[in-house]
Amino acid sequence: MTTKMDLNAIVEQMETGDQDSALAALQSYTKEVNINAAVVERLGFSLVLGFLNRDLQPSCLLACLETVRILSRDKHRLDPFITRSAMLTLARYAGIVVDITATPAHSHLVEGQADLQLIKGVAERLKQCHDPTWNHEVRFFDLRLTFLLTALRVDVRTQLAQELHGISLLGNQLDATLGLCWPDTLETARAGFESIPPEELPPLSREQAERAMEILKILFNITFDTTRRKVDEEEAAEYRHLGAILRHCLLSHADGEERTEEFHSHTVNLLGNLPLPCLDVLLMPKVQQGSIEYMGVNMDAVNMLLEFMERKLDRGHKLKETLLPSLNLLTESARIHRETRKFLRSKVLPPLRDVKNRPEVGNALRNKIVRLMTHIDTDVKDYAAEFLFVLCKENVSRFIKYTGYGNAAGLLAARGLLRGGRESGIYSEDEDSETEEYREAKAHINPITGVVEEEQPNPMEGMTEEQKELEAMKLVSMFDRLSRCNVIQPMQLGMDGKMREMTPEDLHKVAHNPLVQSEEPANSESEDDAQ
Repeated sequence: MTTKMDLNAIVEQMETGDQDSALAALQSYTKEVNINAAVVERLGFSLVLGFLNRDLQPSCLLACLETVRILSRDKHRLDPFITRSAMLTLARYAGIVVDITATPAHSHLVEGQADLQLIKGVAERLKQCHDPTWNHEVRFFDLRLTFLLTALRVDVRTQLAQELHGISLLGNQLDATLGLCWPDTLETARAGFESIPPEELPPLSREQAERAMEILKILFNITFDTTRRKVDEEEAAEYRHLGAILRHCLLSHADGEERTEEFHSHTVNLLGNLPLPCLDVLLMPKVQQGSIEYMGVNMDAVNMLLEFMERKLDRGHKLKETLLPSLNLLTESARIHRETRKFLRSKVLPPLRDVKNRPEVGNALRNKIVRLMTHIDTDVKDYAAEFLFVLCKENVSRFIKYTGYGNAAGLLAARGLLRGGRESGIYSEDEDSETEEYREAKAHINPITGVVEEEQPNPMEGMTEEQKELEAMKLVSMFDRLSRCNVIQPMQLGMDGKMREMTPEDLHKVAHNPLVQSEEPANSESEDDAQ
């Protein structure tokens, strides 16, 4: 450990102003493995920064920058480095020195303050994506700095996206990083591997994957509000171009399963920010040998998204963060693209044959998603229900057919569809696709559970009308007592298709008309039931 005398000697050598003495002192300091508050305070930040404002020989400059990098790791002692003059000094060196030493220091410092127009300088260098002058480390830390600036500052986000044309700038950067070529409009390929199917392409190198993921994260930061506003034609063209690159990312692999999963996660997150009409680029490439084709459309990207979503579902870890981006992306794609919806339905909701097991029981993808419809997390539950509802073309009868009324009740109640019917979405008309097994069992299926159940004896068999009315009165009395104690809240289905609180008058009516059935929902099962 550096002694007190050693520290005094270092400071004295720095204060002489002699570069050789300072170099020896700084090299001695940077050899220290353990840094504590005493070392940081005693060395003197201003001395190092003072040297950086002079005309230094390369070896002394390097030692100063290495010292800055070490000192900047202590996030609680950054004040001397986040003054305007200090940041300008470091920005100047980061922009003109082809050495990476200054740039990692910025990654620490920017967390303390991003009050300068650093993004303009970084954007200028990002434009040089094909310049061999800059090695991987310089490019990576340029991107890391850009990510931190856009993550911490809303104004920088806006500046990069609008003034600096960030979508186009970073799209070109991603294009260059992946080494793409464009055989056709909005159709990408790996340069030098144009004739090789995506699944046979060599994996991206570690460096390519690292830079690509930084770019995806920056793009996510500057596009997160895109779906909440309208985009003009020029913006839509940029987003479609970016979407074509993201499609290539989906079908690419990195060096290792874990890195590939992370790469695909960032890709899916960004795809979810694209304007919905621009997602048609996922279907644009021509069907080639080895492609997954459906209705004459290339479904490679959609199938990859579906497999990605199922992997996240199977892992069951932090479903809200890991599953919902891909699930929502599939839902919205299915809502606006007929071919996508039909393909997904063929995979998730094939013609129903199993009428013996509950919809939530089993290992088929339908069973897994139906189980999510009763998940403890409201968002997970709602997104899962919405996905299946869209695949059913928002048709209530069909939705209940595949999920059971009990599982479907939450979504239907929220939409005011408990009486049946259909949402106002625009979907194509198709033919009925009931299987023979379902058609034969249909009359015996319990709509609540969605399966055929053994017949149960009628509990009121042999009872007189007076006995039935007495039992009904007992039941009403029990409900009333529980309601008064706030244990339960009796509800009933209103004419608007939503549940409403039962009044004492409602309970009185039920008591005197125990056999009155609630209005049956309109039977729309005869409507088109194909994919």
